Amino acid sequence: MKAGLSNTKAEVHVVTGGAGYLGQKLGLKLAEEGIVVRLFDIRPPKNLSNLPKTIKFYEGNILDEAALSDVLREADCVHHVASYGMSGREMLNKELIRRVNVNGTRLLIKICKSLNVSRLIYTSTYNVIFGGQEIKNGNETLPYWPVEKHTDEYSRTKCLAEQLVLESNSPSFKTCALRLAAIYGPGEERHFPRIIKYMEQGLFAFTYGDAIVDFVHVDNVVNCHILSSSSLKNGKAAGQSYFVSDGAPIKNWDFMKPFVEGLGYKYPNLKIPTKFIFYIAFVIEILYLCFSSIYNFQPLLTRAEVYKTGVSHYFSIEKAKRDLNYQPVRQNDVQSMAEWFKSRGYYRKKQKSHIGYYIMLCIMIILFLSMMPVAY
Repeated sequence: MKAGLSNTKAEVHVVTGGAGYLGQKLGLKLAEEGIVVRLFDIRPPKNLSNLPKTIKFYEGNILDEAALSDVLREADCVHHVASYGMSGREMLNKELIRRVNVNGTRLLIKICKSLNVSRLIYTSTYNVIFGGQEIKNGNETLPYWPVEKHTDEYSRTKCLAEQLVLESNSPSFKTCALRLAAIYGPGEERHFPRIIKYMEQGLFAFTYGDAIVDFVHVDNVVNCHILSSSSLKNGKAAGQSYFVSDGAPIKNWDFMKPFVEGLGYKYPNLKIPTKFIFYIAFVIEILYLCFSSIYNFQPLLTRAEVYKTGVSHYFSIEKAKRDLNYQPVRQNDVQSMAEWFKSRGYYRKKQKSHIGYYIMLCIMIILFLSMMPVAY
């Protein structure tokens, strides 16, 4: 279903995190809908010079009150996409995660209210509900996962920030939250380039578990953001949260297989128990905290990432369909993403022997032995 907004008068929409993958996609689609768009981010978009004239970039920090006031002045709607600490070593920088995700959101709400911005749509995550427990076809009636039980600061702070957004809802300042599954699509900049790097280094050598999970194509997220803005404008969806995905739960590794093989890599046959991988991730986190000041390496996995990929959790999108008229336009379209990366040179042309594979194998053997009980 095509998203649409009334174009009787050109509205002004602000996209925080506007230089990121989702932020730019959303900004471009809003501009197509006749919206005046302001992208706000700490760094400029890569294709800044190619943006349409109806899109203006504002450089600034989400913690900078003056910068936020500048970009929000006379705005009608804010799409709050900016966040920090979603994956990799970023997940272990707790102080910065708290400042950006909680303090930044609190400041954004304050300035929106002072400048009479009428709508705020918060880009949230499944993680506000999911903390490692199995969930099958869950819905929005489920309670928040206790913040003290989260294994990572990102999930904890996204939970707190979502509550700030929804609690700020009022007749003059309407808010809602979109809880997203893992985003994918051509040009995705965070998760899949990291996976490609592991494949290039020979580190993508095993799978674990048979978790059934949701994914969400970036086009579906963009569509849902625009539909949410329309719904809030029409007096619907205010103060509500919505799970957003492709609506097609799939085994995590079944989703990944066409991507791996589409880039010419051999899909690993080795399968390891999820509990063991969780232990590995825990050890890696400890090593990172001990040695990152000397060598800021990229952790192979974190505990939260093991949970997200190794434990079944998927949610119904019926509420979003009912309240927002949301319908996924793409479902598990991983093949087009593989083709996009392949067309840009991310393709393994010949088999190579990687020392990374053997190093990983040795590390896993050592960790496995360390888990075994010692006989006295």
